[in-house]
Amino acid sequence: MGQIRVGMVGYKFMGKAHSHAYRDVSMFFPDTPKPVMKFICGRNENGVKQAAEQFGWESYVTDWRDLINSSDIDLVDINAPSDAHKEIALAAAAAGKHLFCEKPLALSLSDAREMLKAAEEAGVKHMISFNYRFVPAVQLAKKLISEDRIGQIHHFRAWFLQDWIVNPEFPLVWRLQKEVAGSGALGDLGAHLIDLSHYLIGDIHEVVGMSETFVKERPLPNKMTGLSAGIDKDAPKGQVTVDDATLFLARFENGALGSFEATRFAAGQRCTNAFEINGSKGSIRFDFERMNELELYFTEDADDVQGFRRVLATDPAHAYMQAWWPPGHPIGFEHTFIHETVELFTAIEEDRQPSPNFTDGVKCQQVLEAVELSIRDRRWVKIDKL
Repeated sequence: MGQIRVGMVGYKFMGKAHSHAYRDVSMFFPDTPKPVMKFICGRNENGVKQAAEQFGWESYVTDWRDLINSSDIDLVDINAPSDAHKEIALAAAAAGKHLFCEKPLALSLSDAREMLKAAEEAGVKHMISFNYRFVPAVQLAKKLISEDRIGQIHHFRAWFLQDWIVNPEFPLVWRLQKEVAGSGALGDLGAHLIDLSHYLIGDIHEVVGMSETFVKERPLPNKMTGLSAGIDKDAPKGQVTVDDATLFLARFENGALGSFEATRFAAGQRCTNAFEINGSKGSIRFDFERMNELELYFTEDADDVQGFRRVLATDPAHAYMQAWWPPGHPIGFEHTFIHETVELFTAIEEDRQPSPNFTDGVKCQQVLEAVELSIRDRRWVKIDKL
């Protein structure tokens, strides 16, 4: 078992989640290469210095170029805002560093393809952070589908509902600015649903969508901290340039039908990332707010006991759970990042590409762009035409 020296760009919400994974992965998965937390990077020196001390990084820098040019770095972790992904990834690949990037991969499909090409030409390992794949209950859903235990898939319906910007006086944070975030609820929340559908069901053939921005202007912030921000009294307002909510329909290559909903305007819904899959032999239901549970229905059950059953995915029989607690003891959001760290570091050690990687990021970006094109032109859009 070796070591992998990490430099990370970004230190807020996802920076904390990734740092936690690097700190804990060796405790629970001792056969995984050990992360060495070398450098953390952020533009605000006071903020990144505090993060380095709090999260356990050896040092900090305020220019990501210093991090990439360091001979002490094997892997560059990019969890800065989306508009920074491409430039950092291209430079890191050119420097021969392995890549780990938050989603969505880029601001556009062309940028995402350029990032993938650079990584492939450099011969480095590349992974995109679709952490919900690594929920043990989702892994169980994948296993059941792969083993044909729910039969031919007819429907995939998914919804990711939040409510953190319902208040029209919530400030204009970067996630509400297209030039920084790329898109709103579609790219932030819908990207996870798209990736889960690719992982569980297969490729999407065509889409048609609609979206809405319910609050057109918001107060300009005086500072930003993760998902929140501060505003001055009587602060001027700026334009919201992304979607507050997007819904789209899809047809999969295998003939299954899909429906997707992503919104930040579902009052009372804090983080409802959920899906239901209907097949010829049964159905699967999952909701991340109850992430340790999977609901299953099988048509072959006797008539007098038919109905959805609850499976608690905390036994050693379930993916990754052999490393955690006794059966029945749940895990949480942060553990999904530890699991994807296991996949990334093991892939580097085994000299293979991890999954999901930038290829999956490009596939997701392709669907995102098709949905946006569909909304603009008010028509169905085939994915393979982009």
